[in-house]
Amino acid sequence: MDGYGAESYGAAFADVYDEWYHDVSDVAATVEFLSGLAPQRGRLLELGVGTGRLALPLSAAGFDVIGVDASDAMLARLEAADTADAVTIVRGDMVDDLPEGSFDAALIAFNTLFNIVTAHRQQQLFAEIAQRLSSTGCFVVETFVPDTEHYAGDRIDLRSMERDRVVLSVSRHDNETQRAEGQFIELSNGAPVKLRPWSIRWATPEQLDEMAHDAGLRLDRRVADMRGTPFDDDATTHVSVYRPI
Repeated sequence: MDGYGAESYGAAFADVYDEWYHDVSDVAATVEFLSGLAPQRGRLLELGVGTGRLALPLSAAGFDVIGVDASDAMLARLEAADTADAVTIVRGDMVDDLPEGSFDAALIAFNTLFNIVTAHRQQQLFAEIAQRLSSTGCFVVETFVPDTEHYAGDRIDLRSMERDRVVLSVSRHDNETQRAEGQFIELSNGAPVKLRPWSIRWATPEQLDEMAHDAGLRLDRRVADMRGTPFDDDATTHVSVYRPI
């Protein structure tokens, strides 16, 4: 998508992210899941921390949370909500600007990995994380399972409709390049048209396993969601836990 850059998503979605995606995954289950993987008061690195939807509850549960994000707009929302300065913020790219140190867990939640739009950069991320995990640490990846049969070509869908507002989703999916991009088009009565662009490069669970292996990580477990639902051929999402080999 011409003109789309590292901060485009955050700039476009920061003002509606918590409204639109507050229930996209089970926050309480995520906290419980991570609590079963890392020690109490463990150092946890969240990539694409955004508005703090997960970071703040994880901090409240006892984790020492360091959150990385490139979006000033998203981080401004986190800073406004984090009145106790509970989360340490790193402004920067989640591949190139990761903080040094040994982490008990790293988390990249809700498809955030796919916001890295090349296979090479996704592989780099695994390598960078592998260098920063403790010997018993883990890397938790939460993404959708690509559905190449139903998502191909161009699509126009209705996201929401209210009396004075309509949000349309226009998207393009290319299974050969494993890329998808689109716009949410918001039409509100008496207001200018609002465009909210997004762009992703998806990968299959098997491809992620290969990236992990090449980085020196092994698959420890895979479930369908943070509640621990068993992963099977019908699963539309997965949570994969990788540990040092």
